Amino acid sequence: MNTLTQQSASHQNTKWNITSIVGLFERPFMDLLFQAQQIHRTHHRPNEIQLSSLLSIKTGGCAEDCSYCPQSARYTTEVKAEKLMPLEEVVKVAKIARNNGAQRFCMGAAWRNPKPHQLDEIAKMITAVKGLGLETCVTLGMLEEGQAEQLRDAGLDYYNHNLDTSPEFYGEIITTRTYEDRLKTLESVRKAGLNVCCGGIVGLGESRQERAGLIAQLANLDPYPESVPINNLVKIKGTPLSGNEDLDPFEFIRTIAVARITMPKASVRLSAGREQMTDGIQALCFLAGANSIFYGEKLLTSSNPQVQADQHLLERLNLKATGVNLHP
Repeated sequence: MNTLTQQSASHQNTKWNITSIVGLFERPFMDLLFQAQQIHRTHHRPNEIQLSSLLSIKTGGCAEDCSYCPQSARYTTEVKAEKLMPLEEVVKVAKIARNNGAQRFCMGAAWRNPKPHQLDEIAKMITAVKGLGLETCVTLGMLEEGQAEQLRDAGLDYYNHNLDTSPEFYGEIITTRTYEDRLKTLESVRKAGLNVCCGGIVGLGESRQERAGLIAQLANLDPYPESVPINNLVKIKGTPLSGNEDLDPFEFIRTIAVARITMPKASVRLSAGREQMTDGIQALCFLAGANSIFYGEKLLTSSNPQVQADQHLLERLNLKATGVNLHP
């Protein structure tokens, strides 16, 4: 049994257990945010934010059955299967993202796992985007032996592979890929010396304890991820979860705060679902320790706040993009 599997199998002898994390969730809201903000200021510049841009380079037609995802071929949604984008088009979009202030360019492909010839094309994209002065990130599904090293050698900085939810609730959401599969990919990424981007989705119908179970999994990875995207379910017509009740926004903010407390040095990113949040809720998320956003018009297949609206919000909050002038 590998290290990550052992961590998945038991919460014994780990820094954080589910009970202690539930205790954080149950703290008075203001006390929780105060604690999270103190920890945030200890490890990060309090008025800076990291900007990432995300592009779907291969959309739809995925064989997996993730209940939240409109890209699954198993569900009837408005998302249509497309081929891998040409290199020139990817570079064009990356240049626009860079000029709009993004520091990291993330590329996502709707695959269970990439085939060798597909990975060769992805490697060319990584090298080209890296040449623009951007950090690079990809999310391509599960990786086979040697693939993480190929991505690293092409210039990849981060590999995204989310755990989605807790081990206890996982089977309610996905049946075509096991939790162990996800942990093995994360282990391969770490062995290759790549940074890990790994988070999850809330609002799937999980309980607070199951939400705490996701945070426990992330916080007890050794080391925990450098980047932790927290997604709020975007309900897409045609997917099994399209009728889910909305998560209380204050519960979402609590999740951000708990992620900050348990993973103090990580970049905690507001990801999917941000378009549905008011400016006030986003500001409370930043107060709770979120210091990264996906920035641009689209997140894979979901819309995202427009660039100008994001710039205006950051200006109103006196938040500065890390090392970037938003008006080049």
